[in-house]
Amino acid sequence: MMLGILVLASLSLLTAALWIWTVNTKKIASAVHEKNSYVFPANKEVEPLPEFNWETTEPQKYRPFKPIYYITMALRSAAPSDLIAIDRNYQSRLRERQLVMEKHEKHTLGCMPYGVEAVQEVYSYLLGEYLPARYPTLFTKDGKSFQNSVTGVTLPLLPPEDPIAALRSLGQTVEDDMFFLRETPEGHQCIAFVCCCPSGFDPAVKIGKLLKDIHEPVPSYEKIGPSMERYFSRLEIGKGASRVNWSVTTNPELFNVFGNHVNKGDEVEENMNVDIERAWVRMELQTLTRVPKTRAILFSFKTYLYPVKDIKAEGLGPELADAIEGLRGGNAPGMWVYKGGIRWGKSVCEYLRSGRDV
Repeated sequence: MMLGILVLASLSLLTAALWIWTVNTKKIASAVHEKNSYVFPANKEVEPLPEFNWETTEPQKYRPFKPIYYITMALRSAAPSDLIAIDRNYQSRLRERQLVMEKHEKHTLGCMPYGVEAVQEVYSYLLGEYLPARYPTLFTKDGKSFQNSVTGVTLPLLPPEDPIAALRSLGQTVEDDMFFLRETPEGHQCIAFVCCCPSGFDPAVKIGKLLKDIHEPVPSYEKIGPSMERYFSRLEIGKGASRVNWSVTTNPELFNVFGNHVNKGDEVEENMNVDIERAWVRMELQTLTRVPKTRAILFSFKTYLYPVKDIKAEGLGPELADAIEGLRGGNAPGMWVYKGGIRWGKSVCEYLRSGRDV
């Protein structure tokens, strides 16, 4: 009798142990799957463009010229659908980005251990969700792969374990440069990047730095730095924001780690005679997005180049000239030197207010 009771007790304990083991195993498997899948929740707010033709789509025109420059965040709400913009320059820009990444890998791609999951999350979202949903005429996917009909490139939907490989794939799929930020007690820190269009800075020296240190060369940044930190901390999932930044350059090079800005100690040729054929208004459409799973901030930007002579042909010559000279006023007068106005400002403004075409 006693033996039977012991057997039954043993079986009950064994059954309970098996049940506990099964439940815990399922939990562990679920956690591992979640960790390795990097699934960005499907965004029902992404509006498809079923008839989109990249070859006939003109680049967007931004003309944010104001007669006096004030350093502000100047953010406006951005719809989830507008995360990535594509136009007729898409194919040529991707070719250039591929060459730049091959030639300058250390300066265009970087990731800290903290940034791996955020990079993989964004990779999964863009290739697995956003791009096929937004641009179905350009991008398709099946169970395992993502197809780009413009470039002919096929990429796995599952992000590579190597974050640099994932970043490189992003860099050859969209024109937008991307910086990944995480919040720390000291402020937001850059933890990864793919950047083929830096304007006067080396992306490689920004990784690991806090926002305030990244922007250390920017005149009067301290006037908006605390507000930026607070805004980044409060940014909600699905509530993106964007802004436009502009300057003038005397070359069309998208990859420019030195030269576009004038930093302390640089030798400067003042009031240089500018070849208007090589003068461009360079603009960045900058976008902020909260990544839901890792809660990283994705700071992305697309670079536009507009010939100065085209701005004048639009009838905006005096408006741009006032904006250039306005860099000396406002609440950040150091922008006149930092953006290079001390070099090209006089010559470009004279042309913009003149009656000549070139």
